[in-house]
Amino acid sequence: MADVQTVLSALEVFTGNPDKASLETANNWLQDFQHSSEAWSTCNILLLSPDVPFPAKLFAAQTFRTKVIYDLHQVDAAHRFALRDTLLTALERFATGPKNIMVQLCLAIAGLALQLPTWENPVQDMIDSFGRNSATVPTLLQFLTLLPEELTSNTRIPVTDEEYKEREAVLLTANGQKVLDLLSIYLQATGTTSDIQTQVFHCLSSWLAAGEITAVSLAQTPLLTYAFDALSSDQLFDAAVTTVCDIIHETQEIEDNMQVIELIVPRVIALKPKLSEFKDDPDRIRGYARIFTEAGETYRSLLLHHTETFFPIVEAIGECSAYSDLDIVPITFHFWMRLAQSIGKKPSVSPLFLDAYKALMDVMIRHLHFPADFTTLTGQEAENFRQFRHVMGDTLKDCCYVLGADVGLMTAYDMITTALSQGPNISWQEIEAPLFSMRSMGAEVDPKDNKAVAKIMDLIPSLPTHPRVRYAALLIIARYTEWINRHPEYIPNQLQYISAGFEDPDPEVNAAAGQALKYLCQDCSRHLVDFLPQLHTFLGSMGMKLSQDDKVQVYHAIAYVISAMPMDQAAQSLRTFALDIVAQVHTFTAKPTAPTKEEKQAINDAIENLEVMLGIIDTFGEQLPAACQNTCQEAWAIFEPFIVKYGADYVLCDRATRILRLGLNFFGNATLPIIPSVLSRMATEFETTGQSSYVWIAGKIIGRFGKEPNPALRTGFKDAFERCSAKVMRILSEQSPSQVPDVIEDYLQMVLQVIDFIPDILFQSTAFPITFRTAMASLTLVQSDAVFAALEVIRSIVAHDCLSPAPNQPPEFPAFAAAIRAVVDQEGLALTGYILSGFTGDFPEEASSVVVFILRMLAAVWPTQMLSWLPVVLQQLPSTSVPDQAKATFLSEITRAINSKEYDKVKQAVIGLDRASRKARDRRRVSPLDN
Repeated sequence: MADVQTVLSALEVFTGNPDKASLETANNWLQDFQHSSEAWSTCNILLLSPDVPFPAKLFAAQTFRTKVIYDLHQVDAAHRFALRDTLLTALERFATGPKNIMVQLCLAIAGLALQLPTWENPVQDMIDSFGRNSATVPTLLQFLTLLPEELTSNTRIPVTDEEYKEREAVLLTANGQKVLDLLSIYLQATGTTSDIQTQVFHCLSSWLAAGEITAVSLAQTPLLTYAFDALSSDQLFDAAVTTVCDIIHETQEIEDNMQVIELIVPRVIALKPKLSEFKDDPDRIRGYARIFTEAGETYRSLLLHHTETFFPIVEAIGECSAYSDLDIVPITFHFWMRLAQSIGKKPSVSPLFLDAYKALMDVMIRHLHFPADFTTLTGQEAENFRQFRHVMGDTLKDCCYVLGADVGLMTAYDMITTALSQGPNISWQEIEAPLFSMRSMGAEVDPKDNKAVAKIMDLIPSLPTHPRVRYAALLIIARYTEWINRHPEYIPNQLQYISAGFEDPDPEVNAAAGQALKYLCQDCSRHLVDFLPQLHTFLGSMGMKLSQDDKVQVYHAIAYVISAMPMDQAAQSLRTFALDIVAQVHTFTAKPTAPTKEEKQAINDAIENLEVMLGIIDTFGEQLPAACQNTCQEAWAIFEPFIVKYGADYVLCDRATRILRLGLNFFGNATLPIIPSVLSRMATEFETTGQSSYVWIAGKIIGRFGKEPNPALRTGFKDAFERCSAKVMRILSEQSPSQVPDVIEDYLQMVLQVIDFIPDILFQSTAFPITFRTAMASLTLVQSDAVFAALEVIRSIVAHDCLSPAPNQPPEFPAFAAAIRAVVDQEGLALTGYILSGFTGDFPEEASSVVVFILRMLAAVWPTQMLSWLPVVLQQLPSTSVPDQAKATFLSEITRAINSKEYDKVKQAVIGLDRASRKARDRRRVSPLDN
């Protein structure tokens, strides 16, 4: 009774207004209680005691279900029938409700039935116990509904595949006909209520979904007819819709089910007039749409081969697609896509299908219309509508797949010209919707088309200047740039239209203009070389008016054009645009007064624009053009003072180091003379500011030039590495790794470059122990990238070639090995603890292979130490993360692998530990109060 009272007290915490700590304490205690063997008897008392409050009874039922899944091993085999009887007694007590307790008990019994092979016929026993009394029939139907769902979806129940197959045959397959007969009886029984009939439909759907009732056997009962008849009932409609859809789906093996299909299809077609009858009832239309589309998808091959007979189904789906409620329309989209794919494989297409897709195209464009007053939509409603338009765009592509893109485009084109012919009072929606459809259909357009697209391009300059129309037209230009590349005579007009878009006061139009310019320059770069001076002038005149996002798009565009130029001309053009930006950096740095926030943002934006250009141009190759020969030193002479002055500003520091990274790639070996200076500056700035970007760029430099034999470079590498390591040590003496994850990750990425390119600097440095401890401490982080970097550093160290003596090893390897052994001897216990704690805790799932490899190397190279480290580490791991039995099994398997020197068996031991740990953690992620 002490446990009962403690459970009640813990549950009471959740009924008040507790603080977070109290909630967490109570939740943890209840989880631990659920793990205990005492929970079985305590929960039985809670369920059957009349004075226990409802929350406690529900908790007890939930605990029974949880323990049946996870802890059945706690119940001796001889006592499991007693447990069954306990659950059945409790279910009898709650047979009339509350439903959530009944559901938990049914799930517990279902889980037990799967794991109790000596229980010969659970389904018949449940029928005998609950199926003969009208008051308990709902309980039986609830159990029969949940049984297939639990058996087919709950993968946490611990049975082997073979055990599952055997019990599934006993519990489900052997009882399919019995359940079908029982449902038929209950459906027609005298006094049957609509609630019982709804349960019958749900139960039937559950067994159909599990594949345990065939359409042929179902057709021999009254259930099929009654499912269709129930569509006339307001109370049964939703359940009947689901059941009808499940029955249709079950007949997807067409040849085996033709007799049943011949019964179903006339009933489905007979529903078509209901679309008119219930046109003002969206819930009814939604149900009919589900039935028609399920029939259309399931009988698609019959639609194609017996079109006239089955075409009323297509017509009905078309009516559903045309319905005004845009929540219902998407139900039909998958059908149209699959049908289009099937039609595309046929040598000829029935005119009926062509007409259906033409009508569908008109319907989709009509649905694309913005509301007359778009401002009446809330922010989320407007966003949902925009997203839905793109989904409808995919269906327009399906129409093009059947009809041809030229037909689709000309349909939209004719809509626009018709609207324009009606005079200036036409609404902008009448033009914008078909424009949007043209953009959607662009993916299906042949760039060689010389009819439809040309008409569209000729039309664009004459369109109204409404911002929504201009926005749509600009995005059409962006979509059709491949076509424009084949028809360069359209470029001047499109450039003019794009330029006008930048002058529009609407920011969305500006953004569309930027996108159009970017793609135009990307796909038509060789045709735009002569326009580059015009773009330079444009930036000079319009640059201050453009938002940064729009300027980025323009610089994207410029870079694509420069990339298409001959090298010398490209270099001179890049210099022209880059000097504008570098001059801004110089002026900003020389400014005697502190810059304003706006000035800082402006210079950050300017450097971003240079970054955009260099990112696209990438490099001119090994031999720099004449225009670039001296610019490396010139650029560093400007950027170094900038970094010295503003290096503590995180945003400017990040932007500056990123541009340095691109400069390294662009100039290549031409940067070698200044690399020592750059490394020294990066180390100094990291020491001063602690900004991780400086370590990041140092790592990139080592990765790029680490193999260079230049003594000055090696001195620079060593100095930068040791200074950065010392700074990291100082940072970690004041802050935890979780406070500086970016610094840790960038430092470890630099270390990986050092290991790969200059390992002697690492292993022979006094900073090596600092590096190793930093990698270990990083294993406590939750940031995946930092954890992976730390594991990779550790892997590279404990698996270094110097630890595996071989002939003709480099002379420095013995010194490397001595340094590694000394560090691991000192830190191995802590390292093993960090690895196993993270592995059974928060490590990403993808880290498993690296963990296995590290533990295998530790077992092989430090076997004696490993056997002394593991017991201590395993003792420290919480049992809530790793059950004690899993710890013992893991230790036993690792010990056996080490003693037999079969180190490959370490992998299986680690996999077993991982499996047990994940199962324990998954269980604890679910609150004891969750269903």
